[in-house]
Amino acid sequence: MDTKKGRFYIGRDSATDEPLIYKADGLTTHGVIVGMTGSGKTGLGVNVIEEALLSGIPTLVIDPKGDLGNIGLIFPENRPEDLEPWMDEAKAKRKGVTTQELAVEESAERIADLAEDEITQERIGRLRDSTDVTIYTPGSSAGVGLNILGSLEAPELDFETSGEVIRDEIEGIVSSILVLAGIESDPVSGPEHILLATIVETWWRQGKDLDLANLVAQIPKPPFRKLGVFELDTFMPEKERMALALKLNGLLASPSFAAWLEGEPLDVEELLMGSDKTRCAVIYMAHLSDEERQFVVSLLLSKVVTWIRSQPGSSELRALIFMDEAFGYAPPTAEPPSKKPIMTILKQARAFGVGLILVTQNPIDLDYKAMSNAGTWIVGRLQTENDKRRILEGMETLDQETGIVDLDTQISNLAKRQFILHRAKKSGQELFRRRQSMCFRYGPLTREQVSSMMEGRRQPTQAPKSPDSTTPEPPPAPVVLPDVADGVEVVHLDPGASWASVVGADPTATRYSPAAAVTVQLLYDDTKAGINHSEVFEAVVHPLDGLVEQGEVFALDHDDRDFTSEALAGASYETGDLKLRNKTFWTGLGADLKTYLVANQKLDVWACPGLKLYSRVGETEEQFRARCQEATETAADAAVAKLTDRYKTRIDRLKDQISAADHRVAELEGEASAKQQDELLSGAGDLLGALLGGRKSSNPLGKAASRRAATHKARARVDTAQVKLDEKQTDLIDLEDELAEAINEIVDEQAALAEQVEVVQIPLEKTDIRVAEAKLVWVPVS
Repeated sequence: MDTKKGRFYIGRDSATDEPLIYKADGLTTHGVIVGMTGSGKTGLGVNVIEEALLSGIPTLVIDPKGDLGNIGLIFPENRPEDLEPWMDEAKAKRKGVTTQELAVEESAERIADLAEDEITQERIGRLRDSTDVTIYTPGSSAGVGLNILGSLEAPELDFETSGEVIRDEIEGIVSSILVLAGIESDPVSGPEHILLATIVETWWRQGKDLDLANLVAQIPKPPFRKLGVFELDTFMPEKERMALALKLNGLLASPSFAAWLEGEPLDVEELLMGSDKTRCAVIYMAHLSDEERQFVVSLLLSKVVTWIRSQPGSSELRALIFMDEAFGYAPPTAEPPSKKPIMTILKQARAFGVGLILVTQNPIDLDYKAMSNAGTWIVGRLQTENDKRRILEGMETLDQETGIVDLDTQISNLAKRQFILHRAKKSGQELFRRRQSMCFRYGPLTREQVSSMMEGRRQPTQAPKSPDSTTPEPPPAPVVLPDVADGVEVVHLDPGASWASVVGADPTATRYSPAAAVTVQLLYDDTKAGINHSEVFEAVVHPLDGLVEQGEVFALDHDDRDFTSEALAGASYETGDLKLRNKTFWTGLGADLKTYLVANQKLDVWACPGLKLYSRVGETEEQFRARCQEATETAADAAVAKLTDRYKTRIDRLKDQISAADHRVAELEGEASAKQQDELLSGAGDLLGALLGGRKSSNPLGKAASRRAATHKARARVDTAQVKLDEKQTDLIDLEDELAEAINEIVDEQAALAEQVEVVQIPLEKTDIRVAEAKLVWVPVS
């Protein structure tokens, strides 16, 4: 029986006895294997691991019971001599045979069972030759040691883009350490947890690695003075910090703890990808207590989460995490440190092609959210009705569309090594029996057996050198501070100074480098800008090498709390060629500092050249622009008033002319109306008199014509006067338009001036600089 890569042969269909093939990519949505003791779930898990390895998929195996290391017992030919070292003497004794005879029986049975499942020697040989199985034993030297805490390496992720992921890893690390020390402290509110997490984050933000010894050493005097809004001593007094440090130091000092710091570093990339062959990293924990297992799992999976987030996206299964006996690591009603990384992997790892399989005896011991995030469920024989009810409820939620057919009855009737496979979004379930494992499944391995399997893989540990009683080492020479010129104050940098990392300080180092903390009085004086401003400039010059150059002057506020008179134990001081004892050195430092400040320290102010305005010290651009706008409005108002005065005489003259013209029109209009009325009345009377008098004369008609002519002349004079009135009114409108246009030009011109804002630098002169104080600061550097 052979399969293509990515197709797992995990068993045979119970109805047809045909091979049951599972596509590997289905595990990107994770899986759950449930079954009581003796159901065969561990053997099924081994089969899945074997198939993953054959497909070139690296696997991380978390092995609390110690029986998954059997994956390394791969014997293609299954010869008796291969199996004999792994024969159970008690079983041979019960059967009344020797271990050699028992090996012959086991060999024959395995060859027959494998042949029945169509598993060839060639397939087993490919598994052996293509796989690198390593059994790691954290806290023990039996297998390959795993340095869990020796180096808390800063992850290669950016805090700006991956801050949440990094903090989750920090939370896992700190929670694990506190669990191992027997200290209960909540990640959100526990002062111990918050303090340790902040120390780790402070280092990692600087891209610096850390180890447990340095972490513990910093607890009494951490590299910060505040936690949240409170002073450090208010949040957690120094007495309590020292008590925490002593408790963790007791853990470090324990001889049994040394094994936790030995072996290969805890590097997930190396565990999974560090070989030309397909890696199978088995984390053996049978020798550990429950607290120690919690410690290992929490720390390991927190590292896995960070590693996952550093990988490219993938829809194919690229790595598999297999966790046997998951009881207690993701319970439904508690929050152990291991639960958060498990839930994170279940929710996020799919996008990166990483699958997680959880194996448990009792489904009620696993958080329902963890089970609901699994797309594949494999169910074996269950112990209680409650277990079965939990499985039925979960599957119905998982697959509401296809429904569950006779699942209750099927689960109740399962035989040993028989399972039900249920896949999300696939109708129905598949009943199958697991196939024979290709590796020899001895059972839980002892530490001695692990040691035998890993012979040649372990890194030798060096025994501590015994002191030579005949030539005892001399006591360390007392540390003497270098001489310094009279009048110069000498201090050491407190690791808690908020700016310590800015000047390159290492709070755990005992090698000290000289620096100068300076306080300088500055005067910015510029008559044109109306500036006469004094301010205090504080800085630290480091390294102190005789020259004050760009990149060595760190402008920062410092006060007495940033310094201490005490050095760390084992301190050493490096002065090079500096002559700190000479007053000329400090005089020269002051002169160099003045030269540096003249070249580099400027006071920036805002200026509006068109308005000849300068901002006040501390005035923002927005405030200055508002002031410029106000100035332009005032200037525009004055210019408009002056312009209006010039136009007022012309406007008033036109208004008088219009008034006179209007009066003349009215006057002429009256005269014309009178003429017209007289014409009508006189003409009618003359014509009537002539007709009634009986005279035959044309004189009345001539008079009427004369009166009509007078009326026309009067009307013509009205029209002429109206034209003159209209002309004057048009002149007034034109003049007012001209004034409005001139006003708009003034306003626009002033507004344009207000927009011309630029930065002007007010320089210093050496006479404007006074070095008020310069103290020698010893800075710890690595």
